[in-house]
Amino acid sequence: MRHAIEHIPVDRADTSEVRGTVTLAFADRHRRRIRLHDDAGEPFLLDLPHAVRLADGDRLRLVDGGVIVVRAADEPVLTITAAGPIATAKLAWHIGNRHTPVQVLNDGRLRIIDDHVMRDMITGLGGVVENEIAPFDPLNGAYHGLGGAHGHSHGHDHFDHDDQGDKHSHDHSHDHHHGHSHDHG
Repeated sequence: MRHAIEHIPVDRADTSEVRGTVTLAFADRHRRRIRLHDDAGEPFLLDLPHAVRLADGDRLRLVDGGVIVVRAADEPVLTITAAGPIATAKLAWHIGNRHTPVQVLNDGRLRIIDDHVMRDMITGLGGVVENEIAPFDPLNGAYHGLGGAHGHSHGHDHFDHDDQGDKHSHDHSHDHHHGHSHDHG
């Protein structure tokens, strides 16, 4: 079985031979060690030294040479439009305050994973929400690459809050000592 042992971010130059692609939904792209199948159905073992959030276009180096390219799968998302740049910045702040991963599209719109609670909050704040099926490739957080899930500890995973309870749960009884407040309401 092929064995992928190194993560190569999309922005790092690499001229290795492409030996396949693997298309994964956002929730399946935070990995360290797992058996996967590439898009041609061929198995491989992902075996990284630590968990990594894989982005669209990242590459996974195989032990015997070559790479497998990661692709973001189409999935249910909310694409958000606001009245202008100030309104967009305010919506982005509210989304970030909920620890929800967000993608900033080239045209200035925002995109998040489909979530009814977030949809209600965004429309309540004046945003226009469009349900779509599209790849979701959010920004890495400011602490990405500095160690740990955030580079600092909140005592919980960095995945989005999901009021439906099927991604993860935690009680939010932890303390934040970063000079900022959080509304987990």
